[in-house]
Amino acid sequence: MEKLSKIKTFLSIELAGWWRDCCVSGAFLTRLPFPSIKGGAKKGRLGLASRAFPLVGAGIGAIAGLSLMAATALGLDPLACALIALAVAALVTGALHEDGLADVADGFGGGATMAAKLKIMHDSRIGTFGVLAVIFSVGIRAGVLAGLPGPGLGAAALIAAAALSRGLLPAAMHFMTPARKSGLAANAGAPDREGWMKGLALGALLSFLFLGPWGGVLALAFGVAAAAFVAWLANRQIGGVTGDVLGAQQQAAETVILIAAAAAL
Repeated sequence: MEKLSKIKTFLSIELAGWWRDCCVSGAFLTRLPFPSIKGGAKKGRLGLASRAFPLVGAGIGAIAGLSLMAATALGLDPLACALIALAVAALVTGALHEDGLADVADGFGGGATMAAKLKIMHDSRIGTFGVLAVIFSVGIRAGVLAGLPGPGLGAAALIAAAALSRGLLPAAMHFMTPARKSGLAANAGAPDREGWMKGLALGALLSFLFLGPWGGVLALAFGVAAAAFVAWLANRQIGGVTGDVLGAQQQAAETVILIAAAAAL
């Protein structure tokens, strides 16, 4: 009985910890009304909670997937259905990652020096590079989703892509150095080794669950490659990571994961 009691206590503590991390992560990654957690806004708390990013991502993907299926049931064109699903996902997240992608494209494309690139990225206005980056990102994802054989597979691909692309972010937060002394990347903190590994493993597990073994392998390989490329580019361009870079990593990874899903399904 004593051993059983210890197991129950351990599970209770673990579940409470994961719930807190989901609330902190969800409050940051979405516009959904997650419960407020005491100390959730404390410096470094988001990095510690980032292991739950894939779970929040799966929720975002599920909402987008349901929207895709609902639009299909109305008899709309597949491309229109795909655009509706992506629009719903952007609404749920407040276009957080799309904004990061646009800022990175503007900064990397328009700045001549590291300081100039960071200044452009900090500017709330969007330029030509940013507009084109978002257009291409949405267009490619919508085209891929529209080409999948059925809304059910499209919904599965959206869940897997949303979960795995966010599961890659804790690793970037752990290994990359903040490019600024202030800002999101610096204030969020870095997850420890166990945290980023749990985040990546959870994202990979969800992609395998929704895409199958072959689809999961392709998605993981493509997603890691995309996130690593953006990390390499950011280190060369601005010397580290910012919140915008994390957004660009998510967008790049989600795009190629959907491509991998289309190739496997």
